Amino acid sequence: MNILYTISIQLYIIAIHIAALFNAKAKLWVKGRKTIFQKLTEAIKEDQDIVWFHCASLGEFEQGKPIIEGYKLKYPNHKILLTFFSPSGYEIQKNYDVVDWVFYLSADTKKNAKKFINIVNPIKVIFIKYEFWFNYMAECKKQNIPFYSVSSIFRKEQSFFKYDFFAKQLNNISHFFVQNNNSKELLQKIGFSNCTVTGDTRFDSVASNTQNAISIPLIEKFSENKTTIICGSTWPKDEALLAKYIKENPNYNYIIAPHEMQHIIELKKQTNALLFSKADSTNISNSTVLIIDSIGILSNIYKYGNLAYIGGGFGSGIHNILEAVAYGLPVVFGPNYQKFNEANELINKKGAISISNYTELTSAIDFFNTFDKSIATDYIQENSGATTKILNSIVT
Repeated sequence: MNILYTISIQLYIIAIHIAALFNAKAKLWVKGRKTIFQKLTEAIKEDQDIVWFHCASLGEFEQGKPIIEGYKLKYPNHKILLTFFSPSGYEIQKNYDVVDWVFYLSADTKKNAKKFINIVNPIKVIFIKYEFWFNYMAECKKQNIPFYSVSSIFRKEQSFFKYDFFAKQLNNISHFFVQNNNSKELLQKIGFSNCTVTGDTRFDSVASNTQNAISIPLIEKFSENKTTIICGSTWPKDEALLAKYIKENPNYNYIIAPHEMQHIIELKKQTNALLFSKADSTNISNSTVLIIDSIGILSNIYKYGNLAYIGGGFGSGIHNILEAVAYGLPVVFGPNYQKFNEANELINKKGAISISNYTELTSAIDFFNTFDKSIATDYIQENSGATTKILNSIVT
């Protein structure tokens, strides 16, 4: 099985190099890893207490962010290395000034793992949520470096609970800080008692974001006179429904922040929208649809809304709904939400509705014409506190 894992990693590397010939994201993945070890060697000096945090992408970063910042406050003299697997995380956070270095993580081969750990020589390693790279985990274990899995969540259909090879890899983790009791019980069934239920650090992250939100005067002006629906991280299937709704309901203002930028021109035509990059104090007052054609500001936009539609539910799964909920917004999303505990809980609390078609979208928005914001804000407050629990364990 080790051989199959190694082969799968090598095949992935080959596939992404081929994809890089015509895919911009894959090209960034490849480019970002060139001379990575040389850059690490030049940046990192000996005799430093380095703590290594790793996130797959931007969503996992939001879970890791409160822990990173809390750790830095506790140990300001420790150096922090932050790595990403995906360009969508690295490219946005490469200048994150709380940490000392931000790099891509090289592919999970035994050679790369050994070389990386020998250069960095971390005193602690914290991987966020779904990140389980077996060779890096094994090398940390071999060198007696504490390895923590934080905000992790497990489901019975995962390979860890079907195949011994995958389960054995978890022996290399010092401690699991899991989101819920179900995850703890699954781990215990395969022999792991080194786990603590702490909850999801995203609640702490979004709560902090609302307290430190950046003001965006143009969007404030845009949303001041009408009920405003924020459509966050949308995909084409979401946008097809939204475009029809926008056409038939001009009494609202709409802000659309697409997940991908490639189809913005077509979306602009469908909705007769103004691009945020072209907005000024005059034309923004004459528009009812605004498309956000820049990355990284969505979490600050939700405070100007009255309702949020969150994209991804007609694809592999919904995107972050907590950023909107933290501002007291009810949320609407597509049918693929079952893997997200917060979505299920908010539906039960009548703070969220899942829709499958245009009629259901219309009904959901009508339902939320009146909404008690405390349903949303109380939910965030009730589930906050995971960061403190985790830091109390890993900083000792």
